[in-house]
Amino acid sequence: MKFLLLGPLSIRSNAREVHVSAPRQRVVMAALLLNANRVISVDRLAEYVWDGAAPRSAPATVRTYVMRLRQALGEHASARILTRAPGYLLEINEHESDLGQFTAHRRRAAELAEHGDLEGSSAELAEALALWREEPLSDVPSRTLRDVEGRYLQELRLQTMELRFDAELALLRHAELVPELWRLVRKYPLREALVGKLMLALFRSGRQSEALDLYQRTRAQLVEQLGAEPSADLREVQRHILSAHDRPRPTAPTTSPPAPVTTAAAPGWNGSGRPSPAQLPSVPSLLPARSGLLARLERLLRSSAQPPGTVPTAVVTGRGGVGKSTLALHAAHALRNSSVHGQLYADLGSGSHPLTPRTVLPRFLADLGVPRDEIPPEECERVNLYRSLTTGRRMLVVLDNAHSTAQIRPLIPGSGGNRLLVTSRRRLADLEGAHTLLVPQLDEDAALDLLGSIIGPTRAGAEPWAARTVLAICSGLPLAIRIVGTRLLERPHWSTGSFARRLVEAPRLLDELRTDDLDVRRGLDVDHDGLRLTTSGGVHPAEVFTLLGTTGARSFSATSVAELLGRSTAEAEEALDALVRAHLLGPPTAGAYRLDALAHAYAGERAQAHCPSPSGRTSVRVG
Repeated sequence: MKFLLLGPLSIRSNAREVHVSAPRQRVVMAALLLNANRVISVDRLAEYVWDGAAPRSAPATVRTYVMRLRQALGEHASARILTRAPGYLLEINEHESDLGQFTAHRRRAAELAEHGDLEGSSAELAEALALWREEPLSDVPSRTLRDVEGRYLQELRLQTMELRFDAELALLRHAELVPELWRLVRKYPLREALVGKLMLALFRSGRQSEALDLYQRTRAQLVEQLGAEPSADLREVQRHILSAHDRPRPTAPTTSPPAPVTTAAAPGWNGSGRPSPAQLPSVPSLLPARSGLLARLERLLRSSAQPPGTVPTAVVTGRGGVGKSTLALHAAHALRNSSVHGQLYADLGSGSHPLTPRTVLPRFLADLGVPRDEIPPEECERVNLYRSLTTGRRMLVVLDNAHSTAQIRPLIPGSGGNRLLVTSRRRLADLEGAHTLLVPQLDEDAALDLLGSIIGPTRAGAEPWAARTVLAICSGLPLAIRIVGTRLLERPHWSTGSFARRLVEAPRLLDELRTDDLDVRRGLDVDHDGLRLTTSGGVHPAEVFTLLGTTGARSFSATSVAELLGRSTAEAEEALDALVRAHLLGPPTAGAYRLDALAHAYAGERAQAHCPSPSGRTSVRVG
């Protein structure tokens, strides 16, 4: 017999479900289970059954419900319900209910933690939480029972999650906790224990500003809703972050350590018991159209045909919003089992202030177990220590949104089993030995599949012409399609046709292509801000792009652009080629370069931002 409470009430006997159909009998059964091996009075049962408004006949009626429960459970199980003054008692063993097993896992986790086995403790807590199915008591029609016992169960679950988070943070698994903690903090924004753990996880993942911003938002909510300041514990977390004191240190080894690592940069640090970081973020579903690219990327990274001393490296490149990071992270997760010594992850940022190796290396070294006060001050020493710690190991290093090869070189791990996966809007052709994989924009069929997966295939196919118009404007960019799909999903009263007209007639198209934290214009800004003068004395690509926006045209030849610029065709081609590399212009086809709908709208915005000069030429300030 198995009694399941951590979700809808369920009773199973010999793989057969015992159905307690009468609602009030389910209330009695749930109350007995929640008080297993303890006497629960008839008065308390009546309070649960009638939500505090029990009739005079309640004691007799409760006795009838118990009799029918015994009949429903069968001869063997019915003997478990014992009559004990002033009520009843249900006898069950710990392993016979999911709540009993949950409690046993928690008890073993506490014992393991006391003996310093945080790995085992975390595993036991994870086993306990895996027993939960859905909302407990959701099918038990008693508001009083849910208020009393249901809240107790939910609190027990949250406390168990917090214990597991503490163990995982101590095991240096802060980065992989961030998505789960964000979800819980959004659900329980005033639960300060969860907020504090998320702040620590963000800070230890190199996201200090987000951690401090979370503290300020939580404080504002506490003051507004409760009239109270944050607790001393939460203020202490903020203080640690502000003083940069809260960097994780490796746990003490439980066995005799081998000889110390002979590294001049860190003479006091012992390399035994080094942590295995697992920092890969969670990732959305992969588009079916990308499955072939994923298989190719995995083959590139799994390839063992590498010269000695090299690290298998793959660069996933493409336009902003095309899905580079999603593809790369799917490949990274697929390689986790073969990356037995862990995965390091860093978002290098592709904007105007990308992260430098000087910022990332100390975090990687700390994640590899080097005490913060023993990290070398000089960058060259940090690089040497990083390579020493990773050489001969089987790790995967993922560098997302790389801006340049100079960012990457100091972060290449040592050879001998490691792999490097990079995403970048640039091809990074000067990264020696790297295999490049270009992620293209979606064709019409794949784009329609993506839209249908968001708003439903029926709605997506109801107006084929309108859907094709919307997708043509999105130019096959998954980011733009997701924004369009989200806006339509949030507005079921909009037809696809009306939204298509809205996009076509919009005075500023890119204003329509943003929602919450998704914004097409932001990605185009990054591409534009990355433009650089390619040759001394040449024309700046940003000036050319703005000039293209003034014409209102969608396609251009190098000759026509040269005439507009008053420059040579070679100089015009040099600038146009820079725009192609920045994904702001399509490569030439039959001698013509082409702006897609998104780049065309953005070029028009750039042109409108500059006033014509007296000569009639567009005056563009660059730099």
